[in-house]
Amino acid sequence: MDIMSVAGWLLGIALIIFGITFDKGDPAAGVGARFIFTNLGNFFDAPSVAVVLGGTFAGLMVAFPLNCFAKIPRHLKIMIMPAKYRPQDYISQIVDLATEARVNGLLSLEGKLNETKDEFLKSSMMLVVDAVEPDKVKTLLQTELDYLDERHAQDRAFYDKAASFAPAFGMIGTLMGLVNLLKQLSDPDAIAPAMALALITTFYGSILANLIFLPISNKLKVRHEEEYLCKMIVAEGVQSIQAGDNPRFIEEKLTNLIPGVLAKKMGGGGDKGKGKEK
Repeated sequence: MDIMSVAGWLLGIALIIFGITFDKGDPAAGVGARFIFTNLGNFFDAPSVAVVLGGTFAGLMVAFPLNCFAKIPRHLKIMIMPAKYRPQDYISQIVDLATEARVNGLLSLEGKLNETKDEFLKSSMMLVVDAVEPDKVKTLLQTELDYLDERHAQDRAFYDKAASFAPAFGMIGTLMGLVNLLKQLSDPDAIAPAMALALITTFYGSILANLIFLPISNKLKVRHEEEYLCKMIVAEGVQSIQAGDNPRFIEEKLTNLIPGVLAKKMGGGGDKGKGKEK
């Protein structure tokens, strides 16, 4: 479980509640600092929720197909309970396969591949075992990486667009409240509801954008980079095995693909980790 995602949301909510309820009191009057939880009621307004939350999802319904909404539970699972993509594990598997191929030939890899859980590694290596031409293997693997990049970018675009819609509908709610306020200045009882709609909608829109949608988009980007790096390692490793490269050379080559921080975690030193940066 990714405790940082959960802790971040809980901390954000706690700080908002703290800001709403905390009152420093009046020491001169003998009133100390306290929490006034009844203040929370001042920050709930049903029409404002409808305008901002409903409007945001209405905009998303116009902008995206239904299947994008169906992916939301899966995206939340990816955030909180992500699959583990460890570059060092993939490099180790590639080196083992390269060693096996160098000693016993490419056909000997089929048995080992049946034990592999990673479908991309398995299908990629089977192209080599089946003697597919190197140019075709390279094209197929690059196409798969490009598709992964594009698919994940489209997923993130859903939340990026939501992050732009939420403040926009918050502003719409503010304008609605101000119009109602100006039209009903002669009625004191109508001023408070209109003012609430004018102010709370902007508050809701900012929270949705900056605590919900943008963090989800960025965390999905982090998960994408983790997966993309490992798949890139697989693609490069498979092509190196097909070319008959030395296992030690393959290990060095793949390690150089890893950003410096990850390379240090693997125990790499010297010039390792100076390769492609994310």
